[in-house]
Amino acid sequence: MRVSSSARSVAVIGAGAAGVMSAIHAAGAGADVALVERTDDGCRKILISGGGRCNLLPLSLDEKKFFTNSSRNTLKKIVRSWPLPAVRKFFECEAGILLADELETEKVFPASGRAAVVRNKLMSLAKARGVRMIMNACVTRILPEGGKWIIEENGKIILEADALVIATGGLAAPKTGSDGSGLALLEELGYEIVPTFPALTPLLSDSPIYSGLAGISLNAAITAICGKKRTFAVGGFLFTHRGYSGPAVLEISHEAVKAIQNSEKNFRLLADWNSISEEEWRESVEFGRKSNLTVAGLISRKIPSRLAERLMKIACVNPSRLLAHLTRAERERLIDCLVRCELPVSGYLGYDSAEVTAGGVALSEINPKTMESRRHRGLYFCGELLDAFGAVGGYNFFWAWATGRLAGMSAAKK
Repeated sequence: MRVSSSARSVAVIGAGAAGVMSAIHAAGAGADVALVERTDDGCRKILISGGGRCNLLPLSLDEKKFFTNSSRNTLKKIVRSWPLPAVRKFFECEAGILLADELETEKVFPASGRAAVVRNKLMSLAKARGVRMIMNACVTRILPEGGKWIIEENGKIILEADALVIATGGLAAPKTGSDGSGLALLEELGYEIVPTFPALTPLLSDSPIYSGLAGISLNAAITAICGKKRTFAVGGFLFTHRGYSGPAVLEISHEAVKAIQNSEKNFRLLADWNSISEEEWRESVEFGRKSNLTVAGLISRKIPSRLAERLMKIACVNPSRLLAHLTRAERERLIDCLVRCELPVSGYLGYDSAEVTAGGVALSEINPKTMESRRHRGLYFCGELLDAFGAVGGYNFFWAWATGRLAGMSAAKK
């Protein structure tokens, strides 16, 4: 099948969030667009995101919550290409998706609470703009030839197009059809691929220190320390049967994964329980010393009782001991357990459990104003394929929307 018309022909490989957004905007700019997808439906990550609710945007955008091994300046230029208010306007006015803000978590969901609504509305908009869907097609080779891009499946040409957008995603959640095949295609063409690894993934611990605490959840401030580098995250924390999870853990998990892969001996993961500062804990302890309050009486008011009991045991402090009777050494051990509690890490869950892929096509390979390759004219990249990812809370969808739009519009230009 050959795409040909008076309009510029654009092929988009990958019908995930970034790919569909790219196709919508390429078609909206007047291009003749074909969307090639290896599954029979597309946008499967949208369906499983946010517990089936699809946290499609953050309520506000903090550029510090994007991570890359490439140039941060390049990343910022891309992020700023589509302001958050304009993205919201697109979803409500063009895609017809009513949005609902969740103030407590600073997330934006479809008002319906159904991820399927987001997927269906986007796919419908793409079709309404004339995008042709080629499903169940596994691209095995791409190559430039005579000013065109040739797309092959097992040696057979399935498309020729003036411009090509690669939106094949990373390796996270492979059951959705994301297997890193696009990265392999680009590696064959000589592109620099920053080594990939799972990000936003739960961490494992083989230490018995916190055994039996699975199911306990609370807010915490988590710090990942590796040498002089410190990475912070504040949010929900969850003890699991195998280690730790929750938004705060997921947000810093990439630092733990890198440390484990690099066999870093000085990596540490610390927790400040309930996000209560050291000064606040000291004031609480001092206040308790003026009363008949016990150690357990104070700590269990602030954090779940089972965790409180374990921390007091780690600090070697008797729970029934009056705060007024604590020695200075006991007070210091107790404060340390509350604000700098060591969390032993032995591993991490892989791509099956990770929300995104870290690494990918180096941002130095693209023009941030257009998402076009610096090596090949007419070749564009977007989404998780690139060496960038965001924190939990809609950041990775924002990255998909922004890069997909920019790549699609640029690819459509004559």
